Amino acid sequence: MRAALHHGHSVARDYALTPLNIYWEMTQACALACRHCRAEAVPMAHPHELTFEQGVEFLKQITEFGNPMPQLILTGGDPLNRPDLYQLIDTAHELGIGTSITPAATPALTKEVLAKLKAHGVEGLGLSLDGSTAERHDSIRGVPGTFALTMKAIRWAQELEMPLQVNTLAAAETVDDLPAIYELLKPYGLARWSLFFLISVGRGKVLQPLSPEDGEKLMGWVYETTKVAPFIVATTEAPSYRRVALEHMKEEGMTGEQIKKSGQYRSFGIRDGHGIMFVSNTGEICPAGFLPVAVGNVKTDRVADIYRNAPVFQALHDSTQLEGRCGICEYHSLCGGSRARAFGASGNILGEDPFCAYEPHQHQ
Repeated sequence: MRAALHHGHSVARDYALTPLNIYWEMTQACALACRHCRAEAVPMAHPHELTFEQGVEFLKQITEFGNPMPQLILTGGDPLNRPDLYQLIDTAHELGIGTSITPAATPALTKEVLAKLKAHGVEGLGLSLDGSTAERHDSIRGVPGTFALTMKAIRWAQELEMPLQVNTLAAAETVDDLPAIYELLKPYGLARWSLFFLISVGRGKVLQPLSPEDGEKLMGWVYETTKVAPFIVATTEAPSYRRVALEHMKEEGMTGEQIKKSGQYRSFGIRDGHGIMFVSNTGEICPAGFLPVAVGNVKTDRVADIYRNAPVFQALHDSTQLEGRCGICEYHSLCGGSRARAFGASGNILGEDPFCAYEPHQHQ
């Protein structure tokens, strides 16, 4: 599971019309067996994986969003396992679609491969680091040597001046190690460090998510770290961090204008299915990789049409439709809770996010 590269907004966009990021799980084939893999990746490609021609048709569909165009993030499995990877990247490039990639840390990932990806116009790289030592990282990744290879790839990205996002799992098994991981990453000129708050889907059920109380504590640490970090520090599947950050900023006496200029403000309002969409290796269109509800398929539907008009997406675009605590919360439009976690807990994509400890003011 390699979650995302998020890109800053250059043009104002309405997330009900156009996502910021589209994640394409190019293949489920991967040589790793990570203990928390969303994709439940396996060594072989799926027999109904999108063909090269279907991949090209899907890329053409993305242009139907118009400007501003979404950013395309190539994930897996391991996208390096697709023999037509560079042709598909070239096609995206020709269509004016910005691409980033999240390869797996396997022997297929070399400095030459990174240089080639950059030469083909890939704008950003995402790598996963889940421990500050080989022992800690490799025990989660399930393959010895992945820590050493990941650290090499981080250095190569720095040497090649490729914008790099490092994704780190925030779970009961990793939380005490996060400050050490931060110290380890500090010298490397990252663009962004993103903490992925574990959701129990796919293989994620093997690891323990944080309790809401520990999550809240960690978010406080994230907020303090953002003030001194040499790179952006962000969270994935923890939209309640926005409330925590906003509370801290208000306590510090920041004005509305100052808050709008803050790094945290950029993600306000984005949630699964609203600013984000996911296409599986077989073409299924989902609100997010951790929200595996198929709303259509690129083989038969148009992604822009599904994103704008399918009832599931329309519900996710409208934060007033949220239920439970999320529905009455004064932060519903800027946070909206993790729709994936709500769905995982209750089967209701509009339900409350059980990870959030906040009790909303009932009068809202």
